[in-house]
Amino acid sequence: MADTLDAAKYINLRSYKKNGDAVDTPVWFARTADKLVVFTNGTSYKVKRIRRNPRVQVARCDVRGKLLGPWQDATCRPVEREPERISAAYGALNAKYGLLMRVGTFFATLVGRARQRLILEITLSEGV
Repeated sequence: MADTLDAAKYINLRSYKKNGDAVDTPVWFARTADKLVVFTNGTSYKVKRIRRNPRVQVARCDVRGKLLGPWQDATCRPVEREPERISAAYGALNAKYGLLMRVGTFFATLVGRARQRLILEITLSEGV
């Protein structure tokens, strides 16, 4: 199943509110060694939900979040103060998304949003 994820351009990242309701967010992702990595705004509600409850699910999807594969159980954690892991994550994302990622980072830097970025590491429960 990991091979199908690797071929996908987007995954839906499902995190959970305090009341247990699921919130699905389509995101870019890449693989580093044994993890999936995502970048997001560090002040987003998604990050707040994951800090409170690291249990998530992921599934292949299109840019609008329409599911293209089954949900897989996983755990997720913010990566902070770990420069090697952060660098590896951005390296993997740049390798996968190429010019699109670099142009996005350029404009995010111009408007000051790049400083707010946070890497999330996802560990699939079924193994990778």
